[in-house]
Amino acid sequence: MTGEPKPAVPRVGLGTIAREWGWIGCTGFGGPPTHIALLRRLCVERRGWIAAAEFEDGIAATNLLPGPASTQLAIFTAWRLRGIPGALVGGAAFIGPGLALILALAALFLAGSPPRWVSGAAAGAGAAVAAVAVQAASSLIPASWQRAGRRRGARCRWIGYFLTGGAAAVLIGPWMVLVMLGAGAVEVALRARAAAPRPQRRAAWPLLAAVAAPAAGGLLALAWVAFKVGALSYGGGFVIIPMMQSDAVHVHHWMSDAQFLNAVALGQITPGPVVQTVAVVGYAAAGIPGGLLAAAVAFTPSFVFVILGGPRFDRLRADTRVQAFFAGAGPAVIGAITGATIPLALALQHAWQYGVLALAALWVLAARRGVVSALLGAGVAGVAAAFIGWPVG
Repeated sequence: MTGEPKPAVPRVGLGTIAREWGWIGCTGFGGPPTHIALLRRLCVERRGWIAAAEFEDGIAATNLLPGPASTQLAIFTAWRLRGIPGALVGGAAFIGPGLALILALAALFLAGSPPRWVSGAAAGAGAAVAAVAVQAASSLIPASWQRAGRRRGARCRWIGYFLTGGAAAVLIGPWMVLVMLGAGAVEVALRARAAAPRPQRRAAWPLLAAVAAPAAGGLLALAWVAFKVGALSYGGGFVIIPMMQSDAVHVHHWMSDAQFLNAVALGQITPGPVVQTVAVVGYAAAGIPGGLLAAAVAFTPSFVFVILGGPRFDRLRADTRVQAFFAGAGPAVIGAITGATIPLALALQHAWQYGVLALAALWVLAARRGVVSALLGAGVAGVAAAFIGWPVG
């Protein structure tokens, strides 16, 4: 993607793509860093299908797109090897195993009368989610701050976008997407004015789409929530938390605060993309059909972006307006993830859960240990609480 001719890529069979990408979908615990490492090991180091420089360019380009970046990288690498059929097969193989597992777990954890140990595991894992959100936000700060540059004005705007995003996550929940898009649009306008003033027409459609959100309930509302997750979310899987929590819990009453925490935890401990959390919300709204609908709507934009945009990734990365947009939207996203920890922590119902939250924070922030181990350990603590007789429901 440097403008030079790309080397020829060997023709890879669809069966091979289904097998290899499916294996990554089954073993990709740990979120985007794990997915990227597994894809690099497969495509660059072990098979030599894609040059290292092109793979790194693919990471950079997919991080410029809304939606789940590691899923888009999986689709992109499969597209690079076998075109549109490869993208469809590779993406489905990558998403499928985790989706099947998370829907099965949703049926268990969201059952009307689950076993007491299941309720305990859910309460324990849910208690750690706020700490995981802080860790996710803190990991995004260095690169975003560096993108802002050294100028005082740019850094002041970064802080302003961050604080605005945090306030939006706490106060306006599902409409936070307007703040993200607005922050990006403001930065585009400011940089365009500093360079050469001209009208920016291309940035308007996402705002119009967000304002035109359907007010109806049922499957239409579920589809809109899933669409926001897949097409209008920037900054990785955790930005979906403030986007979904208010819709799922307070607006449409598909699930309780505690169940939403469970959904986020399940999205973290299952393999594959974290965005599959939306399938749990869909299950709570309309059972298995709702879970499948939510997943289909959330992931379809990723396929569209890569299939239509793959040949244009060079221009996407070079476009100064795209870079400016992310200089504004990026800190707003990080602020939103950080702000989401407040309603997540307030959703805890029992005193012992705050102890679990404190231990999880020490584990992922101070000790810098893994998110999956933190959630699994918190789940074990919840099971212990259930056996001791502490409240878990």
